[in-house]
Amino acid sequence: MIYTDLTRLAMKIAYEAHHGQVDRQGIPYIYHPIHLAEQMTTEDTCVVALLHDVIEDTDITLDDLRNYGFTEVQIEAVGLLTHDVPDPSLSYEDKEKLYLDYVTKAGQNSIAREVKIADLKHNSDRTRLVLDTEIDEARYGKYKKALEILESIED
Repeated sequence: MIYTDLTRLAMKIAYEAHHGQVDRQGIPYIYHPIHLAEQMTTEDTCVVALLHDVIEDTDITLDDLRNYGFTEVQIEAVGLLTHDVPDPSLSYEDKEKLYLDYVTKAGQNSIAREVKIADLKHNSDRTRLVLDTEIDEARYGKYKKALEILESIED
């Protein structure tokens, strides 16, 4: 992991923002963004990996990140990695299409793409789940399609 002032700040913000949150297995959620950040090779990707879920899962906004002093490059990538929860009345197919559209758009940004690929791989790691349900199988299929989209994009 790259340790700069912005990375340290991102670590603190992510830790505080995700404090008390747990993943589906009851593991403190903060381990997920830290796991992604450890794989990154630049300050921008490291910062974005740490912050990739704070807008979506907490009360922090992109303006808050701007006020903290993060760069516009970092804020843009975090914004692209933030997606809205779809209308629950939509069909699974429509929700998947919206998700894959979001992934395609995020993939146009090289920083967001690198972080999202790591995110999808970590979220697809079957060793993280105690039980594998039909819902998990559908999620893995969606993540596989998303990875194929992202890995096909060239800079």
